[in-house]
Amino acid sequence: MQQASTLILTDIKKESLKEKFFRFIAILLIIIFPVMLVLCFRVVKQYKRAVVLRFGRVRADSPAGPGIIWVIPCTDTVILIDLRTQSFSLPPQEVLTKDSVTVSVDAVVYFHIVKPLNCFLNVQSHGRATELIAVAILRNILGQYTLSDLLTNRGAISCTAKKEIEKVTIEWGIEIERVEIKNILLPYELQKAMASEAEGTRLAKAKIIEAEGEIKTAENLREASRIMMENPQTILVII
Repeated sequence: MQQASTLILTDIKKESLKEKFFRFIAILLIIIFPVMLVLCFRVVKQYKRAVVLRFGRVRADSPAGPGIIWVIPCTDTVILIDLRTQSFSLPPQEVLTKDSVTVSVDAVVYFHIVKPLNCFLNVQSHGRATELIAVAILRNILGQYTLSDLLTNRGAISCTAKKEIEKVTIEWGIEIERVEIKNILLPYELQKAMASEAEGTRLAKAKIIEAEGEIKTAENLREASRIMMENPQTILVII
């Protein structure tokens, strides 16, 4: 009996290196599986959309969201696109008007993304690209107007600029909401000349009004003298 028992014990072998490795992998998978499961879910906020790339290609359900979306770690890349209205201020631009006057004009542009896929695939940096094209188009449009038109027709010029900018940005999935011209700065010498011209115009109008008053006074005196000549008794009454 003791000899049989000894033979059975000798048949037991130690765990091999391969078995240890697979056991370690199994334990590791059991530990990290819950963490990996959590990483497979992403939350997309209401005002955003997610463009998902799988092995570098756009996934069929893109843009995804809002809500919870399913992704595979290490294979899927998620890019979030903000759909809210964005704005930027154009730096002051030196513009030569149609009547050869140099003015400095600054404006603000409001836009939002309507097609996240076009915005991601067709342009590298949609904000910067929109700003650059807005500067170029606004300079071209302002050069087609005289100084008087710039000062009096800001609304119409802003609408024209909006339509021209949107013709380019619509290919990027961007819609221009409005373009507002904030300030039109004139050179100091031109401001002085315009102030002198306005003062001269006011003085001329004042003199015209004064002359018209004198004319009306003379007409009233002439009418009174005519009445006196036609009715001599009025002179006696006055005396």
